[in-house]
Amino acid sequence: MGRSSLEWGRGLFWVLWLAMSAVAQAADEVALITAEPAELKLANRSIFVFHATLLGETPEVRATRARGVISEALDASEHPEVRIDPIRDSYLVLIGDRRAFIISPKDLTAVDGSVRQAAEEVAQRLHLVVEESKEARNVRFLLTAGGLTAVATLIYLALLRLIYRGKAWALAWLPKQVRKRTGDLKVGFAQLLDVSNIYPLLRRLLGLVYWALVFLLTYEWLTFVLQRFPYTRPWGESLNQYLVDLARYLLDAVVGAFPGLTIALLIFFIARGLSAFCKSMLERLSRPGTISWLNRETLLPTTRLTSLIIWLFALAMAYPYLPGANTNAFKGLSVLIGLMISLGASSVVGQAAAGLILTYTRTLRPGEYVRIGEYEGTVTELGTFTTSIRTGLGEVLTLPNSMITGAVTKNYSRVVEGPGYVVDTSVTIGYDTPWRQVEAMLLEAARRTPGVSPEPHPRVFQTKLSDFYPEYRLVAQAVPSEPVSRAELLSLLHANIQDVFNEYGVQIMSPHYLGDPVQEKWVPKDNWYAAPARDSSAKHESSAKDGEPG
Repeated sequence: MGRSSLEWGRGLFWVLWLAMSAVAQAADEVALITAEPAELKLANRSIFVFHATLLGETPEVRATRARGVISEALDASEHPEVRIDPIRDSYLVLIGDRRAFIISPKDLTAVDGSVRQAAEEVAQRLHLVVEESKEARNVRFLLTAGGLTAVATLIYLALLRLIYRGKAWALAWLPKQVRKRTGDLKVGFAQLLDVSNIYPLLRRLLGLVYWALVFLLTYEWLTFVLQRFPYTRPWGESLNQYLVDLARYLLDAVVGAFPGLTIALLIFFIARGLSAFCKSMLERLSRPGTISWLNRETLLPTTRLTSLIIWLFALAMAYPYLPGANTNAFKGLSVLIGLMISLGASSVVGQAAAGLILTYTRTLRPGEYVRIGEYEGTVTELGTFTTSIRTGLGEVLTLPNSMITGAVTKNYSRVVEGPGYVVDTSVTIGYDTPWRQVEAMLLEAARRTPGVSPEPHPRVFQTKLSDFYPEYRLVAQAVPSEPVSRAELLSLLHANIQDVFNEYGVQIMSPHYLGDPVQEKWVPKDNWYAAPARDSSAKHESSAKDGEPG
């Protein structure tokens, strides 16, 4: 009797379906555009998502109606039967003798598959809801779930305590092992690793491992507890599935990146070998008589430049094989880094180019005494971006290479014979003093100055004939051992020039000529050691005598 009533109901529904489908089709098509999808959720478990408006009912109405029918069926029967029944191109989902809802092709998305497959999956979920509803009403089942939860919680707390005690034991054991192992790592008497730096790092790593274990243990405990009860079981399954999906994703990423990473490492190993080969070849080519521009001074920058080109080329070749190189995030980061380099490193590139120009044109060399603009001193370091010079006053100046290439550079060491530099000074004496006498006095002052090399001979040049006086320039060669020697040498040379000119009664003054002074402007020899110079000179002579061997 019940079976025939069901068949009669199905036939009546079929007739109504055919009659109403033509009328509601237009309305359904319009409503399909504006209706929002609605999810059918029972006992905290998702059953199906309605997308289409069917027979004038929006997805929200269909979901509400299905929820009410299923709830009534669960209240009426402890274990109602769930089945599906095809009707035209759709499927009826039946619970007991009642129609729960209809699955239409318009309800499916591109990833849902066929209508039949979707209906079977929905029936399985609905059957699971029926089973969980039965479990939720079973007191014995709930008591068993509560007991399992209590046992799992006790085990969880015990494991947490065990992990904490393991961390404390490791913190007490690590310092001894670190001191024992690092003491063996020595080069000569120098220890490679410092315990004070290693122990904090190991402590942080141990803390990271500890919190990772606590998080993983808490995650698994929560997943287990949630899965014990019917209502929270979907949450536990989603947590467990998320962890499994995450592990699968990481494993797939590692396996997928392994071939490309292998190729990238191979490219880097080839670049390393090529860089070592080029370095060895450049060292052989830098020997005297091989290549004129490649010598001891240009070998190091040439080697670095060659290695930089090789590694940049290797990076460009290995870039497509690096993990994540084709992702939008990696591409965006590459564009950002390139933009930052373009905007912020233009001056750096200019400095580096200027450094290469100075190196390969051999404008400067370490140890040479030069004058760059208003700065003067000995070149101590010729770098890629800056050049350091040490003045005779004990100052160390760091000059940008771009400034050096844009300024006039005087090199006092390049034209001398052997190590050393050129020392020069200028004086202006009136036309009433014979020029031959002035040259002789300047040469005499150079001869008296210790540190001025007699070979090649010092020379005097008349560089300018001004309105009121000629200008004389004394040029000699010195061989200093330190940059400060040039400052001392110039000081001694200037002192001897004054002494010689005073001995011969020649005044060193170059005013605009208005008339001869009433008293000549020179210092008699009797006044050379006027106080307090006399006292300091006597002390100097006394200390010199004390230092002489007996």
